This record gives sequence, C-alpha cells and structure tokens, in this order.
Amino acid sequence: MHTSLLALDWGTSSLRGALLSSDGVVLDKRAFPQGILQVAHGQFANVFEQRFGDWMKADTLCLISGMAGSRQGWREAPYCPCPSGFEDIAQHLQWIEKDRIGIVPGLSTWNDQTPDVMRGEEIQIFGALTSQNIQNAQFVLPGTHSKWAQVKDRKISAFKTFMTGEFYALLSQHSILAKTCLPDAPLKKEVFLEGVMQSQQPGGLLHHAFSARSLALFEKLNPAQSSSYVSGLLIGEEIKSAKADLMANDTPLLILGNGQLTQRYSFAMEALGLTAQALTDEVTWTGLWALAHHLYPHDFI
Repeated sequence: MHTSLLALDWGTSSLRGALLSSDGVVLDKRAFPQGILQVAHGQFANVFEQRFGDWMKADTLCLISGMAGSRQGWREAPYCPCPSGFEDIAQHLQWIEKDRIGIVPGLSTWNDQTPDVMRGEEIQIFGALTSQNIQNAQFVLPGTHSKWAQVKDRKISAFKTFMTGEFYALLSQHSILAKTCLPDAPLKKEVFLEGVMQSQQPGGLLHHAFSARSLALFEKLNPAQSSSYVSGLLIGEEIKSAKADLMANDTPLLILGNGQLTQRYSFAMEALGLTAQALTDEVTWTGLWALAHHLYPHDFI
C-alpha cells in the first residue's frame, strides 16, 4: 500500500522533485542544479538519498522521469516505440527497487527513415492530457531541443525534435552574431516578432541569420534587441517547419514549458495565425501521479 508519491524529473542539468499525497496534491517541492552530468559514475543512489532520502518512507513510491533513464543516467530504460501510452510505459519501467523506485522509459519514433527520441517530455504530455481531460491533442514543448508531438486516443503517435534552443546558444554566444548580441537580454516583443516574420520569407535560416549581423552594422538593431530578433528567427523557423505536421484545426494545440519560453511561442504562434494554449511544466507532477495511479489504482485515487 502506497500512501505518497515522490515524483522526480532528473534531467541533464537539473534535478527537481515533488512529494504528492495519494490523491495527487503536491505537499512539497525541491530543486537542485544536479543533473545527470553533475553526478559521478556510480553515485546516483547516493545523490538520491542525500536529496530525497527523508521523503522516502516505507509506503512511498518514487517514479523518475527524464535523463536518469539514459545510458549516462542511473539505469538505462530503453525507449518505447510510438505509438505509446501509459500501459506501454508502465510495462517498460526499470525498477531500481521493485514497487518502490522506478525509472520511466523515454519514447522513440521514426521520421523519414530517421529515428527521433524524447525523455521526460512524454510525462509532461500525459500530465497535460490528464489535467485537461482530453484524448487527442498536439503539443509543443519548447526548450534546448524542442518537441512537437501528436496524441491520438491518449497515445503519443509521433513527434519531431528541433534544436532551437541549442542553435540560439550557438549563434548568440559562439558565432559572429555574438559580437552584437546580448543572449540574456529581456525580450523585446516588437523586435522578436520582426524576426518571426522575417523567418517566413524566402531565403531560409542560413540567409536570414546573417540579417542580424547586417542590421546591427547599419544600426537598425542594438545588442539588447539583437537577441530578441535572433530568437524570433529561430522560433519562427521552427514553427514554419513544424506546421506541415499539425493535425486537424479542431485538435487542441498546447504549449508546455516554463513561462518565458511559452510566452515567446505564444507570441509567435499568434502572429502566424495559430491558436495555442500554454500550460506550465508543473504538469510533470500530474503525469507521474497519473502513471502511479495506472500502476496502483487502489493506492492513488
């Protein structure tokens, strides 16, 4: 009998957790800059005990999503092929301790004979399906590697990854654009939308990216504006590429992520004629609780 859930999102650069009651109420939360890249080989159990051992009572279930299930993580949890739902994920959990500590597998799919993968985003998607009480939807999960996913009958049927956040870091910090760009400058909405709309013009990203350089040379962009412009170019390019895979117009389009990123995507989508609803990444806890309920329906109600 489980009376509480320790839900962990153990990513590449961060570790965050929430303690939930059996009926899904978040009782407490913690976060640490201790992702899998900051954990020495063989030390995952020690870090877990140090950070969350006091929450792990005899009747506590722990479910861990994210990169802890990668080859560089605590224990590899092989990818489940799409389409996948709760039942598929539940069958492929990797148990550190049976019925006590389990690692959630990621998902894989194939796009034009090329594999694609996700870890952690699937739990956010299932959390959103649960919180919104919907069966079909399409999702955008902004980030270093943004995901666009389709859900049919509560199963993730397909998805694509876009390296938008990573390209932003490369362009704004390690390219010629870094000379005239402040990567952490606050968003300038009008300039951001100029970048979004420029990305829709003929020429492609490789051409449009140089416009951030030339506009700065002609004093049309200052460093605080350039970061917003480059961000708009990249997010606009992502949306342009992903739009071809969107489902029917009556299928909800949801953005999952932190507030600053979801705001940018909301602005860009509105400018490009798309309607989307933004949800916070707190749906991770809802997703892990829903998985716990699927595993132990008499414990988590």
